[in-house]
Amino acid sequence: MGTQGPRGDSAELEELLGEIPDGVWQYLALGVALLVAVALLGQSLAFGVAALAVLLAAVTVVSAVEIVDAYDKEALTVFGEYRELLEPGVHLIPPFVSRTYAFDMRTQTIDVPSQSAITRDNSPVTADAVVYIKVMDAKKAFLEVDDYKNAVSNLAQTTLRAVIGDMELDDTLSQRELINDRINEELDEPTDEWGIRVEAVEVREVSPSQEVQRAMEQQTGAERRRRA
Repeated sequence: MGTQGPRGDSAELEELLGEIPDGVWQYLALGVALLVAVALLGQSLAFGVAALAVLLAAVTVVSAVEIVDAYDKEALTVFGEYRELLEPGVHLIPPFVSRTYAFDMRTQTIDVPSQSAITRDNSPVTADAVVYIKVMDAKKAFLEVDDYKNAVSNLAQTTLRAVIGDMELDDTLSQRELINDRINEELDEPTDEWGIRVEAVEVREVSPSQEVQRAMEQQTGAERRRRA
């Protein structure tokens, strides 16, 4: 069994820390500040009060400043209520009672896992795909759907099965572009309501069952022998 190097451990730690809400860090910093202030108060009342004031001011400033990356937009909520969409740059927000939710405005890829389907001529096949999406309206993506990536993935899975189920086996194997276009069309309307644009759909592989593959190979071999 291989061992995970320092880079892998560091990446896992960063991902784990990134899942902790900003508010938790703010209250943690405030708690540390209070503990330090209490310790200093035991040494000198005046110095402890001054240190507490400085620490509280620093924590408040950190909590009130929000930096949005150039490729992001962020939904701001105050006391759980949606307030506005933050554009890239530096923003002042109400400290301690605010939360932000970042939306990557670049093109993103969503892998559609392998799906089992039955073609119109009753042939079992499996197919997978990748969907390219872009957030066009971050406010809609925040307010209209719980998890837009998961929603697009689930919708793409059901649409892929439905499209293949409406086609003959030979067509699913030879008309990949038609499948791509039909899935794209089916995804357009619902994803638009979520503020998402589907830029492209690429079906990566359509595979018949092993029994069908063997039958196709036998038929191909028989045709070759007839031509020989």
